[in-house]
Amino acid sequence: MNGNPMYHWMALAVSTAVMLPIPLAVLAGWTPPWMRKKRAGMRLRAYGVLCFYALMLANGVPRIADASTETVMFCMNVGFGFIAAAVLLFLLAERKDPQR
Repeated sequence: MNGNPMYHWMALAVSTAVMLPIPLAVLAGWTPPWMRKKRAGMRLRAYGVLCFYALMLANGVPRIADASTETVMFCMNVGFGFIAAAVLLFLLAERKDPQR
């Protein structure tokens, strides 16, 4: 059911390289140039992206470990919680920014 673990390793490596650097830099205090006008909600957006990264971990790690079907399904359901948290954080960030 879990397929070849190499595909999951590659997906985690790519998602780590793409999704992790900017949110961590934002949480450290840096703001990307294209988001300078939306500074109020930057930390919330960074936490939202980290929720999507946690979704990748929750779905990938059990498959890499060749876990049972029940464990994989449980982790997939936990992933839905991360999606809901990310959407909530993005909505709160948009509400926190000043309107034009």
